[in-house]
Amino acid sequence: MYETLAAVDILEYNSFISPEDRNECRKSPCGCLETAWRIQKEIKFKNWLIFMQFHCVASQQDGKIIESDIDARGVEEVLAVLSARGLHPVSIKLATTAKGRMDRKIFGGNITLTDQVFISKYLALMLKIGTGLLQAINILIDDFSKPSVHSFLVEVKTNLEKGMQFYYAFARHPKIFSQVYINSIKAGETSGNLESVFDDLAVSLSKEKALRDQIKSALFYPVILFVMSILILVFLVMFALPKIAGVFSESGFDPPIFSKVVFAVGFFFGDYGLWILLAGIICFAVLFVGYRTSLVFKKFILSILFNLPLVRDVVKKISIQRFAATLSSLIKAGMQITDALEITADSITQIELKEALIRISKEGIAKGLTVGEAFKREPFFPKTVVNLVAISERAGHIEEVLQTLADFYTSEIDSSLKTLVSFLEPILLMGIGLVIGLIALAIVVPIYQLTIQF
Repeated sequence: MYETLAAVDILEYNSFISPEDRNECRKSPCGCLETAWRIQKEIKFKNWLIFMQFHCVASQQDGKIIESDIDARGVEEVLAVLSARGLHPVSIKLATTAKGRMDRKIFGGNITLTDQVFISKYLALMLKIGTGLLQAINILIDDFSKPSVHSFLVEVKTNLEKGMQFYYAFARHPKIFSQVYINSIKAGETSGNLESVFDDLAVSLSKEKALRDQIKSALFYPVILFVMSILILVFLVMFALPKIAGVFSESGFDPPIFSKVVFAVGFFFGDYGLWILLAGIICFAVLFVGYRTSLVFKKFILSILFNLPLVRDVVKKISIQRFAATLSSLIKAGMQITDALEITADSITQIELKEALIRISKEGIAKGLTVGEAFKREPFFPKTVVNLVAISERAGHIEEVLQTLADFYTSEIDSSLKTLVSFLEPILLMGIGLVIGLIALAIVVPIYQLTIQF
């Protein structure tokens, strides 16, 4: 089944495959695998492609869902790699190209966080009133007109009719649904508590969306101000200043030293500005690609950003809020604390917190320490968080305390963002004002000296 699925993906995602081969696959599913292998041999023979990158979603022996990219010559090699790692394949696809992502956005759009909230709320409501899971999915299919969501729900229905587990359909789309979402559904399905899980997911996703909107809203004005400042500086330095400097140079007037320096900068950017701009764009592209493709480079960039003054405080609070909300949801869903900590670590961007959670799980709790003792060994967490976790563990209400912590840090993030924005706005205004003032001074002083001479 997985080989045929991957064969279809090979045929669908590669632009160099002819329409005839695609049609052959669609008309004859049995011949799909044979067609895919033939095409792979042709590709290798023509030396167009030696290795392909496959995106794999697989389940471990304990049922935990993981995802990874594997470079291989074909699906057989991917299956061999997964088997050697003791993994059971859920989905094997060619790693989606940028073109593929663009096509999906043009034809139907992605499944957004808002869509996930809506799906979770509806499923929670229908399961609460006693609606069967398959019937609930059918109702959602009728309600959703958005192509991407409708197609996904049809896929869920098909899987259920084939007797597959409910969470498998979500696990096949790890770029859309987070590991927290997928594993919460899996835990709820195992414990028979899906309605409660979807209820909690709807609440947590709604809070996550509200937090994202809050951050975007707070940073919108500073970002616009920063972009406008850069555009004004580029215009002044690359276009206005060189022309003004040229006028003074042609007049034969000897301006003051300060003006000469500013005019020299103007001439330099007038001559080489486009090359400098091009170099800047290339550097940005290299940094962006490196960030997306290299884990080491990504850690390096994030470590710089997360340690900037003021930014570090906001990022730490956002990370702790996400940790508390995620871990609370997973424990409520019935997941073991060690597994919940590892999945939470996967969802965290902050490197220090990610590594701390892994140590708590593998070097602390797994070796016999209590949750409170394991947390006390990690200096990243504020003492308040550590003490509350330890107390709640003894009381048996750790998920409730974690949710309270998440709500508390949500309000703290709001106040920290306001402080950050109130600091950034005057800095940006002062910076652009200073540059414009220096340029104006370099122009006005020579003009004033000229008027005195005449």
